[in-house]
Amino acid sequence: MNEIAVETPENAFLPGGRRRHRKPRRSGTGTGLQRALVLAMAVPVASAALAGPNAFAADKGVGATAKSDLPDPDDQQIAANLETRVQDTRLGSNVSGVVIDADSDTTIWGHNASTALMPASNAKLATSAAALTVLGPDHRFTTKVVYGDGTLTLVGGGDRTLTTADLTDLAKAAVAGLKAAGLTTVKVAVDDSLFPEPTLADGWNNGYYPDTVAPVRALVVDKHAVQDTSIDAGQAFAKQLAAGGVTVTGDVTRSTAGAQDVPVARHKSAPLSDIVKSMLKRSDNNIAESLLRMTALGAGRPATFEGGTEVLRQVLSGVYGVSLDNFELHDGSGLSRKDRIPAATLAQILDLLTQPRYAHTLGSMLEGLPVSGETGSTLGSEYGRFDGENSKCAVGKVHAKTGTLTGAIALSGLTQGKDGKWKVFSFIENGATADQNSIKDAMDDLAATVNGCYA
Repeated sequence: MNEIAVETPENAFLPGGRRRHRKPRRSGTGTGLQRALVLAMAVPVASAALAGPNAFAADKGVGATAKSDLPDPDDQQIAANLETRVQDTRLGSNVSGVVIDADSDTTIWGHNASTALMPASNAKLATSAAALTVLGPDHRFTTKVVYGDGTLTLVGGGDRTLTTADLTDLAKAAVAGLKAAGLTTVKVAVDDSLFPEPTLADGWNNGYYPDTVAPVRALVVDKHAVQDTSIDAGQAFAKQLAAGGVTVTGDVTRSTAGAQDVPVARHKSAPLSDIVKSMLKRSDNNIAESLLRMTALGAGRPATFEGGTEVLRQVLSGVYGVSLDNFELHDGSGLSRKDRIPAATLAQILDLLTQPRYAHTLGSMLEGLPVSGETGSTLGSEYGRFDGENSKCAVGKVHAKTGTLTGAIALSGLTQGKDGKWKVFSFIENGATADQNSIKDAMDDLAATVNGCYA
């Protein structure tokens, strides 16, 4: 839950074929994760217990005997069906895909799986894993109010979930402090210096601003899609101060809080785990870009696209052993048209969610994946997902991240096959000429095939 505090001197923040090529990671604790990242980057990483229970733990069979090398008939049928259905004309000719049995760690089916294509919002899977690993799932973002020289300064802490209600609480605390000091007039400033001046990521264009994604700043309220979210938040804060009986003089300005400024109040966000869940459910571009910057800062790197993606690569490869062959990422949201990720890499990231030792750190990713037919998520029926003749049988059975850009559709996730075993899959197409809804229907059909209900 969110927290609000008044600052005083005493209170002064898985889910038969060829074995996959993947470097194994055997660490079972947060210390193991930390050591791996320190060796890779010489920077700190959040420590967490990674051996907690997992939704897939019972299915994975801890201590089970080695699986037979004989191909599983159900898996063979999935592979045969996918081999036919990947030729669906709606998907075009530039398609990649892979299906992995999470229990036996083998590849059931692959089609151009190592080919790097535009992943669209499937890139948020990599961003989430990096943020949760570096910052930790319990991390909270802090927004502060400080006072100095007649000015209250609202200091942004990278919280893209800040609301008007949160600002109201901060304002009430500030008003109480001001009145106790006999002050009834104040100026208001905002400090968003935690992030550098916003820039376009490589592969972005000005047309994205501010609706698809807002310029990335450290301060925003109510997810407002405006060019200057910091000034906008400062104006909302000033309005709450005025409602509390304090006169605000002049316009809201941008400033940097001074070292001698007096702490007045602070707000802490919900835990990062909750923020990641929300971000994945709705595919929130703004949260993703803020998380990329906060991840960079958490690893001692600049809060830039370049700093964030550098850390992300080090986490995926150095901590988890995920292959970065043909991997190219320029942002945290997947909006860049220069992003390239193979389906095989996305499947490796998702496969981490089926491993009990990573449940504490990465478990919120699994919980945040949209579920087929889930209202309020990007796989909801309101978006026409899993409502076709061949896919409606998989409603409630597929957990997957969507991805949509002009010329790129992706769907990567997990589902239980007819054999009851969890399968990890990733499908990406680039350049198909069918309308987007038709392409998404074809993608849903592929996922339903993995589930085994579309036989």
